[in-house]
Amino acid sequence: MATAAASSLSEPEVEPQAGPEAEGEEDEVKPAGVGRKVLSGAVSAEAAKAQVPGCDLQQEGVSESDGDEEDAMASSAESSAGEDEWEYDDEEEKNQLEIERLEEQLSINGYDYNCHVELIRLLRLEGELNKVRMARQKMSETFPLTEELWLEWLHDEINMATDGLDRERVDELFERAVKDYICPNIWLEYGQYSVGGIGQKGGLEKVRSVFERALSSVGLHMTKGLAIWEAYREFESAIVEAARLEKVHSLFRRQLAIPLYEMEATFAEYEEWSEEPVPESVLQSYQKALGQLEKYKPFEEALLQAEAPRLAEYQAYIDFEMKIGDPARIQLIFERALVENCLVPDLWIRYSQYLDRQLKVKDLVLSVHSRAVRNCPWTVALWSRYLLAMERHGLDHQMISATFENALSAGFIQATDYVEIWQVYLDYLRRRVDFRQDSSKELEELRSMYTRALEYLQQEVEERFSEGGDPSCLIMQSWARVEARLCNNMQKARELWDSIMTRGNAKYANMWLEYYNLERAHGDTQHCRKALHRAVQCTSDYPEHVCEVLLTMERTEGTLEDWDLAIQKTETRLARVNQQRMKAAEKEAALVQQEEEKAEQRKKVRAEKKALKKKKKTRGADKRKADDEEEWGEEEEAEQPSKRPRTENSLASEAAPAVEGETELSGKCVTIDVAPPSKQKEKALSLKRDMPKVAHDSSKDNVTVFVSNLPYSMDEPEEKLRPLFEACGEVVQIRPIFSNRGDFRGYCYVEFKEEKSAQQALELDRKTVEGRPMFVSPCVDKSKNPDFKVFRYSTTLEKHKLFVSGLPFSCTKEELEGICKAHGTVKDLRLVTNRAGKPKGLAYVEYENESQASQAVMKMDGMTIRENVIKVAISNPPQRKVPEKPEGRAAPGALMVPRQMYGAGRGKGRTQLSLLPRALQRQGAAPQAENGPSPGLAVTTAVATEAPKMSNADFAKLLLRK
Repeated sequence: MATAAASSLSEPEVEPQAGPEAEGEEDEVKPAGVGRKVLSGAVSAEAAKAQVPGCDLQQEGVSESDGDEEDAMASSAESSAGEDEWEYDDEEEKNQLEIERLEEQLSINGYDYNCHVELIRLLRLEGELNKVRMARQKMSETFPLTEELWLEWLHDEINMATDGLDRERVDELFERAVKDYICPNIWLEYGQYSVGGIGQKGGLEKVRSVFERALSSVGLHMTKGLAIWEAYREFESAIVEAARLEKVHSLFRRQLAIPLYEMEATFAEYEEWSEEPVPESVLQSYQKALGQLEKYKPFEEALLQAEAPRLAEYQAYIDFEMKIGDPARIQLIFERALVENCLVPDLWIRYSQYLDRQLKVKDLVLSVHSRAVRNCPWTVALWSRYLLAMERHGLDHQMISATFENALSAGFIQATDYVEIWQVYLDYLRRRVDFRQDSSKELEELRSMYTRALEYLQQEVEERFSEGGDPSCLIMQSWARVEARLCNNMQKARELWDSIMTRGNAKYANMWLEYYNLERAHGDTQHCRKALHRAVQCTSDYPEHVCEVLLTMERTEGTLEDWDLAIQKTETRLARVNQQRMKAAEKEAALVQQEEEKAEQRKKVRAEKKALKKKKKTRGADKRKADDEEEWGEEEEAEQPSKRPRTENSLASEAAPAVEGETELSGKCVTIDVAPPSKQKEKALSLKRDMPKVAHDSSKDNVTVFVSNLPYSMDEPEEKLRPLFEACGEVVQIRPIFSNRGDFRGYCYVEFKEEKSAQQALELDRKTVEGRPMFVSPCVDKSKNPDFKVFRYSTTLEKHKLFVSGLPFSCTKEELEGICKAHGTVKDLRLVTNRAGKPKGLAYVEYENESQASQAVMKMDGMTIRENVIKVAISNPPQRKVPEKPEGRAAPGALMVPRQMYGAGRGKGRTQLSLLPRALQRQGAAPQAENGPSPGLAVTTAVATEAPKMSNADFAKLLLRK
C-alpha cells in the first residue's frame, strides 16, 4: 500500500501541474497500483525517449497542452474584459498598496514570519515571478520553509523550467528543500522530477542517487517510508529490460528487513514477483522486522490517535528509541517530532546535545544547529550551542563572528540573554589568543570586544530593558581575570575592579573576597591589605567574614603594627555594626510591645461593643414583648413606616417590596397591609427553623469546593448554583451560608460525590454569575493550614504570554483579541477584573509560541487604543510577598509600620482600614517610625477602632501609653 503522496510521482513534464496537489491527504491510504502505474508510465516514456533518438514525446505533449491553455485563456479574457476591467483595476491597486506596506514592514523587521508568507501570496497572485522568487529566497534565508511552501515554490519553478540551466536551478531548490525538515512528500517529488532527466547524460545514476538518499532520510519512517520504497522499486521494475532484476531483488530484501506498516503485503508481493523461493536469510530478516514492528506499534498508534503537535507522545517515543540506541532511528524520530514542534527550543536542545555527544558528524551537527536557531532565534541557549559547535568543528573565524552578529540581532526577550551570548563569544576569542606573546592581533581583538560588550550592555540592552542584565559585572570580572592571570597586567585588572565596586557592588562581601583572591594570586600583599581594609569599611551584608579574613592575613604575614591596625579597625567596625543591630532590635521589641498593647486595647473595645450591643438587644426584646401584649392601634399604624427599614432587612419582610419602594421614593404615606409583629416573628422563626445548621466535616474537604464572591442579593442560591455545578458531576449538597438574620453572605460550600468532580469544578473559577466573577477554590481548613493560598495563574516568567496594561475600561475581550490576532495565534486572553467584575485596564494574552509573543511585544507596545497608550511586555509577575508576622521581623532597618496598617485586624482588607494612599504610607512611614507614631497613623487607628464615647485626649493617652 502507498500513501497519497506516492500517487503524485507522475512526471511533471509529461503531465503539467498547475500547483501543489490537495494537501493534508498524505495520511490517506490508497492502492499501491495507482502510484505504480503513473510512475511506470513516466519511466517508460523517458526510457523510450532515451533509447530512440529524435523522439521528443514530452516536449510535444507540453506544447500541445500549453497551446490549448493559451487559446482558452485568451478567449476567456476577451469575453470578460469589458465586465471586470474596473473591478480588476481596484483589486490590483489594493494588492500593490498591500505589497508596498509588507515590503516596508519587512525592511524594518525581517523576522516577521507572517509578513513573509503574505507578501509571497500577493506577489504570486499578481504574477510578479521575479519578485516572488526574490521574496521566497529572502524568507528561506531567514526561516526554514514548511513542506507546503517548498512544494508550491518547486511546482512554480518546474512549470517555468525550459532548458538545462532551469533544471539545474530546480535541482538546487530540491537540495535546499530536503534540508529544512524531514518531508517524505518532497523526496517523492524530487524522485519524480529526477526521472524526467533520465535521458540526459548520467540521468539513471542521478535518479538512483536521489532515491538512495531518500531511503537514508525517510526510509525508516514507520508510516510514510513505504511510499519511497515502492516508488524506487517501481522505477527499477520499469527499466527491467535493461537487466536490472538483481537491483529489484535487493530493494525487496532491504525493505523487508525494516519494520514498516503493510509489511505483510510487501512480502506477499515479493513472493509473487520472485520466480524463485524466498531465501532463508530474507525470511529471518522479515520475521525479525515483524517482531520490531510490534514493539513500535504502541508509539505509532499513540501518534495517530493524538492531536498535533503531539509533543508528549513524541517525547515518549524518543525516550524509547534512546534506550534502544539505534542512531538512525533516533535521528529519524527527532526529525519527525520537529516537523510538528519546530518552535519548541527544548526539543532542539535535546536533539543537538545528542548529536554533539554521540554522533559528532560535522555536517549533520552544524546543519541541525543552523536549523535550530532559524526556527527559534529568540532562544539564547541555541545560539550558544551553535557557536560552541562551530568552534568545536574548526569553522573559520569570520563565519563564527558572523553567526555571533546574527545572534545579537535575533531579539532576545531578557537582558541576561545578551550577557550569556557575550560571555560565550568572549570565551571563544580568549581561546584563540596565544598569551605567550606580549601582543598579538587576537589579543587586541579580545580587548576591543570586551570594551564593545560593556558598551553594548550599557547602551543597547539598557535602552530596551531598562537594565543592563549584568548587575554583578560578570563580563568585567572575566576581563579582569584575563588581564591578571594571562596577561600579567594587574594595573588594568585593578582599574576594572574599581569600576565594578563603583557600580553598587561595594556592599557585598563576596565581591571584595573575589577581588582579594585575585590580588592574592597575582598581586602583592600591599594591595591585598588595602582591599581588605576597604572591604571592612564598606561591607554591609557579612562584615564579620571580611574582618576574619583580614585578621587571618595579618596573623600570617603582617607586622605588629599591621596587626594592631587591623584589630582596631575590625573592632571599631564590628562595634558599630552591633550597635546598629541593637538599635534595630530595640525598635523591633518596641514595635512588638506596641502591637501587643494595641491588640489588648482592641480586644477590650470589642468586648465593650459586644456588651453594649447585647444590652441594646435585650432592651429591644423587652420592648417588642411589651408591644406584643398591646393591641394593634391606629397610632402604631402611623409609626409603622419608621420601622419598615428594620423589617425590610429581616427574613420576615416578603410582602410587597415594590410598593414599599414606591412609597419611599414619592415620600407619600400609603396604607399597606402588613402582618402584625407577632405574626412576623413567627414567620421569621419558622424560616430560621427551616435552615438547618450543618457542621463542616473536614474529612470531606477533598470532595468539597468553596465558592465565594457571590452576590448578596442572590435569591435561593442553592437552586441557582446546582445546575451550574451538576455539569461537573453528581452534587451531594450545596450549603449556602446565611447571617443570623437570614441574609445570604455571598459564599457557600458545594460537596460532590467524587473527588474528580470537585477538581473539575475548580475550572469554573472566575465564571460570571449575576454580573460578578464567582471564585471557586479548594476547601481547606485555614486553622490547620494558615499559609494556604490559592492563585490560579502562574507567577513565573512565561515567554509565550504577554502582560498588557493601560487599556481603556470599555475595551472588550473581543476587541483586544482582534488586535492581538494580527501578530499570531492567540490561545487565551484574560481581562483582569476586580471582585465586582469591573475591568482594571489589564490583560494577559497567551500566544502559541515565544516567537509570536516577542513579535507582538515589538508591534503592540506603545499602541494607542481609544486615546489610551498601552504598555505590552512579556509576562513576568513580581514575587508575591507573604506578610511577615511580628515575631519574625528581625531585619535591621526594617520599615516600622503598625500591623493594623496592613489589615491585620479581624481579617479586614487594607482598603477598609487605611485612609491614606499606599504611596504616602511608604514614603512617610520610615522616618516617623524612629521617633514614634505619626499623626497619619493615629488617625487611621482611631478610625479603625471607633471606640464609643472617647475624646481625642483619651485616645491620645491610650496610644502613647507605654
